[in-house]
Parts: sequence; C-alpha cells; structure tokens
Amino acid sequence: MAAATPRAQGKTPGTPGIARIISASLIGTTVEWYDFFLYGSAAALVFNTLFFPDSDPLVGTLLSFLTYAVGFAARPLGGVVFGHFGDKIGRKKLLVLSLMLMGGATFAMGLLPTHATLGVGAPILLTVLRLVQGFALGGEWGGAVLIVSEHGDDKNRGFWASWPQAGAPGGNLLATGVLALLAAVQSDEAFLAWGWRIPFLLSGVLVIIGLWIRVSVSESPLFLEAQARAEAEAASGQAAKQDAPVVEVFRHNWRGVLTAIGTRLGENVSYYILTAFVLVYVTVHLELPKSTALNAVLIGSAVHFVTIPLWGALSDRIGRRPVTLIGSIGMAAWAFAFFALVDSKSFAVITLAVTVGLLLHGAMYGPQAAFISEMFDTKVRYSGASMGSQLASIIGGALAPIIAVELLRDFGSATPVALYVCVTVVITTVTVLVAKETRGRSLADDEPASEGAADTASATIGS
Repeated sequence: MAAATPRAQGKTPGTPGIARIISASLIGTTVEWYDFFLYGSAAALVFNTLFFPDSDPLVGTLLSFLTYAVGFAARPLGGVVFGHFGDKIGRKKLLVLSLMLMGGATFAMGLLPTHATLGVGAPILLTVLRLVQGFALGGEWGGAVLIVSEHGDDKNRGFWASWPQAGAPGGNLLATGVLALLAAVQSDEAFLAWGWRIPFLLSGVLVIIGLWIRVSVSESPLFLEAQARAEAEAASGQAAKQDAPVVEVFRHNWRGVLTAIGTRLGENVSYYILTAFVLVYVTVHLELPKSTALNAVLIGSAVHFVTIPLWGALSDRIGRRPVTLIGSIGMAAWAFAFFALVDSKSFAVITLAVTVGLLLHGAMYGPQAAFISEMFDTKVRYSGASMGSQLASIIGGALAPIIAVELLRDFGSATPVALYVCVTVVITTVTVLVAKETRGRSLADDEPASEGAADTASATIGS
C-alpha cells in the first residue's frame, strides 16, 4: 500500500503552501463567479431589452431569467461529468478545464448579435452559451473547495475551505462593480448599444490570469494517496470492482446528497433574491435608477467577501451546524424586514438591507464547503459534493428569481417573496438540525460522516 502523505497523517501543511492553494482556488472561483453573476446582473438590467424586446418589462425580465435558469439546469450534468473525472484523474485538471469553458462562454457572449440584428437566433445563441456556463460551473465548485479541503488540516478546515466560497461575493463584487462603473460614466443609450459588452469581453483577460495561477497548484495529496492505493490493489489483484463514482454516491451516500441539498436550499434561494431579484425589484417595481441597486449590492458584497472566512473560522470553534443555524434562522426573520427596508427607497436603507442579508447568508455559506466535503470519502468526494450542491441549485437558485418575479407580478407585493425565502430557509434549518456534526472529521477516513463517521465528533462537540 502507498505510504501515507503528510496530510493524511494529520500534519498541517506549511502556511506558504496552503496560502498558494487558497489563492489559486479563490482567484479561479472569483473569475468564474464573475462570469456567472455578470450574466445574472445583465439578465436583470439589459438582456430583457436586447434579446426579448417585444415583451413588457416584467415579462421580458422573466424570459431573461429563464435563460438564466437554463444554466442551472446544466450544472448537475457538469457536476456528474466533472465529478466522475475529478474522482478518477484528479481535481486539478478539471479545475483548469472548468475555468477555460466558463471564461470562453462569457467572452463569446460579449460578441453576440442582439435581437435587433439576428432576430430569434440571438436568444438561442445566448441560451447555448448559458448552458456551457452552467455546465462548467457545475464542476467548478466541488473541485475548488475540495482541493483546499484536502490540502488543509482537520482543525482549521472550516476557515481554509471558506476562502473559495468567498469567490462568490468576490465575483459578484467585481461584476457589479464593473456594471456600476459603466452605468455611472455612460448614458443608458450607450450602455444598451455597446457598453454592456465590455464586462463580458473583460472575462477573457481574467481567465488568462486565473489560468496562470491555477496551473501552478499541486494535486490534492489525499487524491494522490487514494489513487496510489487503488493502483497498488489492482497490481496485487486485490482490487474490488468499483462502480462509477456517481453510482457509488447514490448507492451508498445518498443521505449525504440529501443533506447537502437541504443545507444549500435556503442559502441558495436567499442569495439570488438578495443579489439578482433585488435588481429587478428596485429598478422595475420601485422605478429607481440602476445605480441604486447596483451600488447597494456592491457594498453588501464587499462586507460579504470579508465575513465569509470569519464564519468559516467560527465553525472550526463551535461546529458547522451552529454557525449555519445562525444564518438560516436569522434569514427567516430578515426576509420580511429586508423588503420593508428596500421599500423605503432610501439608498442608505436599501444598502443596509442588502448588507445585513448577505451577512446572514455568509453564516450559511461560510461553513458549507467544509460541511459538505466532510460528508463523503475521498474516492467519491468530488462527485458527492458536486451532485448535492448542484441539485440544490436547480430547485433553489435557478427558480428563485423566476418564482420571485412571478409572485411580484401576481400580487404586486414583496410579502409573498419574503414568505418564499422564509419557507426555504426553514427547510435548511430543519435539515441542519437533524444532520450530524462533522467538525474535526479526518478526510483521510474511509467512512463518510453522513453515515456515521461523525458520531464521535458530535459527541465531543455536544451540539
């Protein structure tokens, strides 16, 4: 059998080493989430006019968000494909591929003809590129958090693994910042004519930077150890027949997948309401300038980016479950206060509403990477984490803006939207309450925490 790596023996890698891994993962996820949220912001602000011009504002926005949702539909497929090969040939190669696919699709969006030029072909091409985006992002999340989790030590995994999570607000911060800058220096006519293309084309530069950093990281030591062990067993004729990782996940680790889905549901829905739907609500329903919503999300995302690792660090001290519950229970109450504050039409109050909402969201999101990683063992961890995460994104993030817009159209009020958010975070709360604590679990263990390996940790933590 292959000798255990220093990481598998419980030794902490050097600070420069883990810092390099975190930097590569964070920059890569920031670039990919930039691409993703750029589309979401554009769907709320300009795609309804450029690609669906024959509809009234809310219907056009709804159609635009439907193309947004298509990307989510492709994410589980990306999770299956990337998870399979990530568990077979390694995390690093798939992370490089996902970045190239995501960035290439986004760059191509900046070159697309609009409905005025190509007619119905324009939204079709937009949808195809959106599918590529979703497919790539479906494989990105699992690999990015795992390569950090499997390099880091057991004691500080919540903190280390939360940094790739910070790539979401980092990307949103970057995308919203670029759009806000363009909105400030351009007229609405210039922005609709050509200015919206600039942030999409900028993705090409960001991908080059991300690739330059990401190719320099080393492969996960736990994956290399598991691979060496499998090769040794095959050479000795002792290897048992293994199904595809995704089959193994659903056959033996389905509880972990369900727990991951429930844990992510409320977090996913609340995030897209706070960052995507709010743009529609402020600009279309309240008829305020685009800059009001964009700048509020910009400030909130900056706070979100800084506090996510702090929530991850707190989960290393008191457990993944308690920190997640702070966020989910807090969000259930804040959902109603959020829209009441936004209805004030005051920029300062709207910014406060978004910032507090994202702060509570961070409590759910920060510990999530470590929490979900600790539910699966090494040979199926990429597949399990990706599938649980991306299946939640279909019923959560994909539908959230669409459901919210429909509720707003039907009732003319944000109260049903707040109730919708509340219901989803209650589901997350119940899921986390019945889940087992995973803090302190060694990722070198063969038994996944979702099926019993965390009993000792739970007893120790007492949460």
